[in-house]
Amino acid sequence: MKKCVGVIGSLLLLSTTVQADTVLGLYAGADYWQTQVNGGFANSEQTQAFNFEDASQQSFYLALEHPLPLLPNLRIQYQTLETQGNTLLNSTFTFGGVNYIQGTNIATELDLSSTDYVLYYEVLDNGLITLDLGVTAKHLKGYAVARSASVGTIQDINQVVPMLYVDTRIGILGTGLDVFATANATRWQDSHLYDAQAGIGYQLVDNLLIDLRLKVGYRTVDLRLDDIDDLYADLQFKGAFAGVELHF
Repeated sequence: MKKCVGVIGSLLLLSTTVQADTVLGLYAGADYWQTQVNGGFANSEQTQAFNFEDASQQSFYLALEHPLPLLPNLRIQYQTLETQGNTLLNSTFTFGGVNYIQGTNIATELDLSSTDYVLYYEVLDNGLITLDLGVTAKHLKGYAVARSASVGTIQDINQVVPMLYVDTRIGILGTGLDVFATANATRWQDSHLYDAQAGIGYQLVDNLLIDLRLKVGYRTVDLRLDDIDDLYADLQFKGAFAGVELHF
């Protein structure tokens, strides 16, 4: 499903006492993520749990690293976060001003896809260990749908969420392998959003023109929204992923 990507007008600054890349580098990558989805949503704190189907998600990103020490590097990533399902209600559920009574079969659809704008610095990069720290502006743009046989309601969400960003990689000498971990996290009032992944990478191609790296791992997203655009949600997406990354 095609999405419109918003432009973030303001971003946060970090400390400049860091190390910068000595060469200009462009990274491009894509991940395929197979998720199990648990949780639910509502228009109040009493969220309704739904039966969601397992779903495949896609992620695409570009990152630009440069040798200027005072300016942060830039990473832009688009991530789908979609699922649907059917649930037989065991209690009355109100959503979008519509009462769905107990015993009604509800079809649900959820889309919390996002675009991340990340500003980060290379705190450590010695060829074996890398550590990047920064901030993320996550633009959540999607909707939640509840539908019975006779009526349906939709709740839109369009919010920018500031987050902290960390990415680290440790190479295994003489093997082309590395272990890595990446996380975005934030918490405000009664809401939170945690997005973390870890896994193993393998440098398949490494030459002067292009580097090609394969990776596999496990990722989890824990999302709790408390009255964000009148939407309450408590959701977990988790599962294995595989990806490819090019470095020019």
